[in-house]
Amino acid sequence: MEMDASLDHEIKEWLRLDKNPKTLSTVRSMQADGATEKLRQCFGARMEFGTAGLRAAMGPGVSCMNDLTIIQTTQGFCRYLEKNFPDLKKRGVVIGYDARAHPPSGGCSKRFATLAAAVMISQGVPVYLFSDITPTPFVETEPHISVIHWRAPFTVSNRSLCAGIMVTASHNPKEDNGYKVYWENGSQIIPPHDKEISRYIEQNLEPWPQSWDEQLVKESPLLQDRTEEISREYFETIQKLCFHRDTNKSSKVKFVHTSVHGVGHAFVQSAFKAFELPPPLPVEEQKDPDPEFPTVKYPNPEEGKGVLTLSIKLADKERATVILANDPDADRLAVAEKQPSGEWRVFSGNELGALLGWWLFRCWKLKNPEPAAVKNVYMLASTVSSKILRAIALKEGFHFEETLTGFKWMGNRAKQLLDQGKTVLFAFEEAIGYMCSPEVLDKDGVSAAAIVAECTSSVRAKGHTLTQQLSAIYEEYGHHITSNSYFICHDQDTIRQLFERLRNYDGEDTYPKSCGTFTVSGVRDLTADYDSSQPDKKAVLPISKSSQMITFSFSNGGVATMRTSGTEPKIKYYTELCAAPGNSDLEQLKEELDELVDAIVKFFFEPEKNKLSPRPQ
Repeated sequence: MEMDASLDHEIKEWLRLDKNPKTLSTVRSMQADGATEKLRQCFGARMEFGTAGLRAAMGPGVSCMNDLTIIQTTQGFCRYLEKNFPDLKKRGVVIGYDARAHPPSGGCSKRFATLAAAVMISQGVPVYLFSDITPTPFVETEPHISVIHWRAPFTVSNRSLCAGIMVTASHNPKEDNGYKVYWENGSQIIPPHDKEISRYIEQNLEPWPQSWDEQLVKESPLLQDRTEEISREYFETIQKLCFHRDTNKSSKVKFVHTSVHGVGHAFVQSAFKAFELPPPLPVEEQKDPDPEFPTVKYPNPEEGKGVLTLSIKLADKERATVILANDPDADRLAVAEKQPSGEWRVFSGNELGALLGWWLFRCWKLKNPEPAAVKNVYMLASTVSSKILRAIALKEGFHFEETLTGFKWMGNRAKQLLDQGKTVLFAFEEAIGYMCSPEVLDKDGVSAAAIVAECTSSVRAKGHTLTQQLSAIYEEYGHHITSNSYFICHDQDTIRQLFERLRNYDGEDTYPKSCGTFTVSGVRDLTADYDSSQPDKKAVLPISKSSQMITFSFSNGGVATMRTSGTEPKIKYYTELCAAPGNSDLEQLKEELDELVDAIVKFFFEPEKNKLSPRPQ
């Protein structure tokens, strides 16, 4: 296959600018072998900087995560920060990283973080660089505590950071890495920051004189290591979320914890200690960080029992009844409980959201019994998550709001509410992400693990299991039955055509009126700015033309959302049926939801026609 002029230009520019011997050697070998298709994969298109930052495979070229793209990205980000913060050189930024590494390309989270620090320091920007691997929530915490000046122990008047960078690919495959960005409010960036940062990156592709200088990081007085200080402050702060210390001290519940070869082990142990809970039993084979993730195919506890095989084995051996699992950067949490049958139940993200929302409101109410106080309380969830919090809010009198998917939206909305003097108790997304405290405006699997353990201990002290408590919540507030999954598709044209077909179903600009035997009662398309329920037919939530997202409401009360992933080659779907409180015909609800899901897959996805791969089992 012949190489086109633009691709040839990109490769030549890369060879001129790159200084990493491994990526340089790889590119030259591909050239010598005439591997045009491989070169096209590496140089065909620059990684798009979105509200999730960057996430891609580690390797050479503008399409991958590597030393040069990290430097170029940080240079653009630095210039954008200079534009927005005249006092950037007084306030500075914080940088953290996980344990990922990719020896073939020389890619490594620690090295990427060091190069990012070098770029900032070369421009006179102070950098708080963690000296060791760090959970993602610790990075969000640092700009948050330094800038917002909370009443909490995090108030540090002499520190006021402008932004945070976290080098992590979370639960992605081992070959991937990522670059997450946090604004001065402690939350991930939202538009228009992403597009503006992209523009500044394009204007700063030539490495600055000292951007490659790792020695600069070691020697500069602008570098500060606050690892121990931040860690201590974090655990002091989450102690405020502990409401039943006496019950915790006497807890007989045995917990197993796995960090899935990530950074979570030591931090979860410390969180349990802060709550005075007996320490969880670690899964030794997965306790320490390992970028190869040798015991799991996918390092994502959201995938269910496959990731929990070793945890279940240990729990059965030690007669533990609850398993807690973090993803590699410890910002997500999965929970499983042993049933009387001996089987293990893995709670869905929505089910755990129901348990945590109920628990945190119950604990808050114990300290705030005045009826008027509840009107100042808010909980948030992403639009594709269960509406169980809405049902609880309607009965209990607090406020519920939904946002777009992703904690960048929930974190920013929470900050707005906090600035208005509101109390934000909880936010969650169905992808096992939970924000249990306004001290960290993002999902945090470390604090969530300790809170789930306290909830479990208190529920068990009253003779109930988590499963029984969840059933009681649904009995009181109404059953919310969900079914979520995805298809894998690497062809962007196929994805675009699939969604365009739904927008022109029975002619131009017409959406489906039915799906099999189910009648469509409403459509919201956040890509095309359309909402059939609004008088002007315009969407209320923010729209994004760069991603696909359509929600269908059905006359039976069902809701289904189809959307593309911002970080993975997936088309996801989320479905839910809700029943009124007291309706205990759970089996009928489940059957009806299964039928709805089957219809959506058959008529809307058309997996065989579109050659979609199902979710791995």
